[in-house]
Formats: sequence, C-alpha cells, structure tokens
Amino acid sequence: MQKKYTASDIEVLQGIEPVQKRPGMYTDTTCPNHLVQEVIDNSVDEAIAGYGKEIKIILKKDGSIIVEDNGRGMPVDKHPDFDVPGVEVIMTNLHSGAKFSEKNYRYSGGLHGVGVSVVNALSSFLKVTVFRRGDGKEYLTSFKNGDLSGKLKSVGNCPKNKQGTIIHFLPNEKYFETLDLNSKELVHLIKAKSILQAGLKLTLVDEKYGSGTQEFHHKGGLKDYLISSINCSDYYPKDTYFNSINLDNYDMEWSIVWDSEASEPFQESYVNLIPTSQGGTHVNSFRSGIIDAMREFCEKHNLLPKNIKLTPEDVWKNVSFILSLKMNNPQFSGQIKNKLQSSHLLSNLNSQVKDKFELWLNHHVETGETLADIAIKNAQDRILSDKQASKKSSTRNIILPSRLADCISKDIKENELFLVEGDSAGGSAKQARDKSYQAILPLRGKILNTWELSSSKILESKEVKDISLAIGVEPNEEKVNTDNLRYGKICILSDADSDGMHIATLLTALFFGHFKELVSSGHIYVAKPPLYRIDIKRDTYYVTDDIEKAKLLKKLKINEDDAGCSITRFKGLGEMNPSQLRDTTLAKKTRKLIQLTITSNNKDVSIINKLLSKKRTLERKEWLESKGNLVQID
Repeated sequence: MQKKYTASDIEVLQGIEPVQKRPGMYTDTTCPNHLVQEVIDNSVDEAIAGYGKEIKIILKKDGSIIVEDNGRGMPVDKHPDFDVPGVEVIMTNLHSGAKFSEKNYRYSGGLHGVGVSVVNALSSFLKVTVFRRGDGKEYLTSFKNGDLSGKLKSVGNCPKNKQGTIIHFLPNEKYFETLDLNSKELVHLIKAKSILQAGLKLTLVDEKYGSGTQEFHHKGGLKDYLISSINCSDYYPKDTYFNSINLDNYDMEWSIVWDSEASEPFQESYVNLIPTSQGGTHVNSFRSGIIDAMREFCEKHNLLPKNIKLTPEDVWKNVSFILSLKMNNPQFSGQIKNKLQSSHLLSNLNSQVKDKFELWLNHHVETGETLADIAIKNAQDRILSDKQASKKSSTRNIILPSRLADCISKDIKENELFLVEGDSAGGSAKQARDKSYQAILPLRGKILNTWELSSSKILESKEVKDISLAIGVEPNEEKVNTDNLRYGKICILSDADSDGMHIATLLTALFFGHFKELVSSGHIYVAKPPLYRIDIKRDTYYVTDDIEKAKLLKKLKINEDDAGCSITRFKGLGEMNPSQLRDTTLAKKTRKLIQLTITSNNKDVSIINKLLSKKRTLERKEWLESKGNLVQID
C-alpha cells in the first residue's frame, strides 16, 4: 500500500538546525580547521575594514579554541525585529549579519552570521565575550550544542577604550571524523592572512600540540611570500612579476614566476583574505590575461617557430603565483567559500591583467623572451607527444599485453585490474582471483621512476607501456582521455614489506604524474596484503604491519612466545597460497583497499615530490636523517 504524502510530512528546519542536520553542506567534517577559519575570517574582516590590528588564536589542551580580536565587538544592543541582542541573532540564525551592504564593510569574507552561526551549531559549547568602545563593560553570552544557555549580561568593567570580541568554542565530536586540528594547515592560513593584510598581527598560542607561541606580522608582501613558498631556485623573472589593480569596486594584487622544470607549482588565491583553493572567476580572469599578453608579445616580436601556436597550458604549465583579490559582495560556490563565482569580474579583470602584463613584457624584453622560450618548449613537447600518441593509436587495435590475465566481464563499473609485483605473485593472484570480473597484470623488474619524466618518455619502459595498454588510457601530464578505460578499479598490489612499499610508491607516482584524472575520479587503489599470519589455537588472524600485530596481541592479551601462538611472516605475495591471497587481499568482503585521492592543497603531490624528485636529493637526505625513524608520514 502506498504511503500517503501530505503537508504534515514537510519539515521546516529553523535557525541553525539545517547545519546540524547536514553539516557537510556547511563545513569540512574531516576536522574542525574550517570552524577555526570561519572565526578568524570574521576577525580579519574587522581588520580589513580598519577597526582591528591584532588577532590571537589559542589552542587549549581540552581541544577548545579561543579567537580574540580588537575589532569593534559584536553588537550587544537589541535587534529591532527579533528583540534579542545582536550577538545572539548572529550566533543562532543563518544569513544574519552586517555584510549584506557596504555600509559597515567595504570588503568582507561573506555573511557574518553564516560562518559564525555554523561554528555555534557544530560546537558542544561556545562563549562570546564582547567589549564595546566607550561602554566600559565586559559582556558575556554562552551557548550549548547551538542553543542559548546563558543570556547576554554584563560580567565586569573594563577600560572605556577597550573593544573587541573573544569567541571560545569546543567543536562537537559527533560532527567530525577527528577533533585534532591540522596544525600545519592552520599555521599556513594564519601566515597567509598576516602577509595579505598589511599591518595585521596574528598570534598563535599552542597549548595542545606543544608548538609554543608564534607571532605573524609580515612586511615583505606577496613577492617575499611567493619566493619563500616555491621549491626551486631556477625561476623567472628573478625579482618576480608583481603588479596590482585598484578600482572603485575591487583591488587585486599578484606575484608570479615561471620555473622551466616545475613539477610542483605553487598556486594560491584569496578573496578578501579567504583562501579559494578551487580558484574561480578571479583566477580564470587572471590566467586568461597573462596568457593573452604572452601570446601577443610572442607575435609582436616574431618569437614563434613555424607551425607553433601556443595553447593556454603551454603558457601556464610552469607558473607559480599568489593572487589576492578584495571586492565587495563576493559570490562563492558554497558555504565553505573555496571557489569564487562572481561572473561580472571576468572581462574587466582579464583586460586589466593583460594590459599590465603586456606593458611589463615590452619593458623587459630579454626576460619576456626567456618566458616565451619556456612556453614554446612546452608547445614543442606537446606536439611531439601528440604525434607519438597518434602513431600508437593508429598501429594498436588494442593488442593487450601477453602477460595480462584479463577478466570475462566488459562492465567497467564491475571490472578490477590488479597490478601485481613479480611473476610468482602474479601466478598466485591469477589462481586466487574471480576471473569473471578481476584481471591480473604481473610486473617484472624494477618499476621506472616516472616522476620527472615526460609522458612520451615513460612509454619507453615496457612495464609502463603494458599498464597503459591494459587500462586503455594513454599517459599525459596534463589531461588523459578516459573514454577507453577498461577497468573501474585499478589496484596496486605489492608485497607488504619495505621493498613492496617502494614499488607501490613508484606506481603511485606514475598515476599521480601521468594519469591524474584516474586518481581524481576515484579509479586508483592500493591493496593492503598481510605481512603476518597469526595463529592462536584454532583462530587465524592476518595483520598488515608490526604496529597492527602489536595491537592485536595486546588486545588478545597474548605474547609472541606464548604456547599456542604461531606467527608467520610472509616474505612476499608469492609465499601465500591462492586461498590465503583470495581471503585477505582479493575478496571484496574481506580485503583492504585504500582509494588514492588528491587533496585540495596538493599535499600528496608535495610528498611524492619530496620522495622522488632528483632535484631535492639534499633536502631528502636531511629529512631522512631527522625523520627517517617514522613509520609513516602525514
């Protein structure tokens, strides 16, 4: 019988209920970093408006956070429509605040109440202390699980010239995977705010993680910040290209360099000091302006070889930049504000950037020609790679590698390919697989370090070529065509020991560097085979490493030398019989697969670059000497 659907079934979520119902729509629920950023952003808005110069962030031992500023202080008088203090309206209502018009803030990070009310909604407790200039009083209001628990009241006196807001909150663990902050990202954010807003001093007091007190008060600006952030010394122009635009409705400044061998460009953009990790219209306009100016410079000075035409990626491939836009009424793509959508900026910003960069190039012709040479070399490499790909596609009517044990199914959503280390392990895997949907490709010999090689160069390796043929996708540093992809899951399967981890790292680098779309679209996995088999009387356990082994023995209250306890260490996948390999590594219900993803800040790429780049040998040696004892790195 069909259930009736009536008006009584309609739910209307009031106040901050929508946030508590669907927190992932309003913040990053991995950890509370974004909550801290929202509170800092409101304090920064006061600084941008000219009402505050200092912000203090305290990470308490109990996991709570305090953010204190010397801005004007949240309003404590009653709101004319709600008949409650302004600070209470801000904390308990979405889309409330003083930033809808330009009356109080010319530039701001968005709606005052959206960010801070989200923080309140997702906190176990939140306290707001307010000081208003000329008042001479200290006000306090408090909230529990988003609801008002202590009405606003005066709790003491203070100097009449004191002003500011203190927000103390504890994120609620039920909304987050972990309450541990990513302190490295937080420090980076605070440092960037101090650089982007001249005269602003930020202090971070770390009582929880033991980093002590750090002060951020920079005078060097974007140029110094960019140079300190890029991982190379061979960049152009040597003094960086810095410029700015100042108009009635927005201000923008930027610094940019080119590195002819950049494998890890540094690219950051901000809108009203809020990081836009996904870019947006300001980055698109800036990029178009730079590219258009470079093309016109090349044509004017007859720099392009015959039959060479620069594509946007030829110019942009080696670019590192930092871009800061301040504008009124920014429109973001979501509550997290990581992408700007203000479309009216496009044409104006594009032409402004183009004119300024073209003028600079024509005043610095020698440097301009160096930058043009970098773009032209990229174009030549691209054309060569396209020719090689065309030649391969015309001669290969999908002749699959002879070593590939393919599956029967043609359903890409179901099919899985396991890249297995060695013939011995490959033989066991072929017997252990479900051949209806699982394919096995054994890999022989040492896997090539492809991290700093071109996609055309890596195809000289038989192993890489076989992988490309098997999956049906050609490698490309920029963008791969996935139309002919043959498997929905491509799984790296190597031994559980250190040698196996090395091979898995090299294969991971191959996919991050030359099949990036496969990673970002969720097709690449790493299988976790066991390193140990533990038999305790009649029970059998499999664990992937020494840490997991120790945890299991502790949990079972067993010592390794106890009677009835037998521990077998697998030297490799080939030592496991097919049934063991099937149960531990291949069977869907019992296996462990880790899906590779790409973080918004390219942290994964940075780690791979540190591990495999030939240009960072000295840095890698120093890192190994200081942290080589770590089992894993973040």
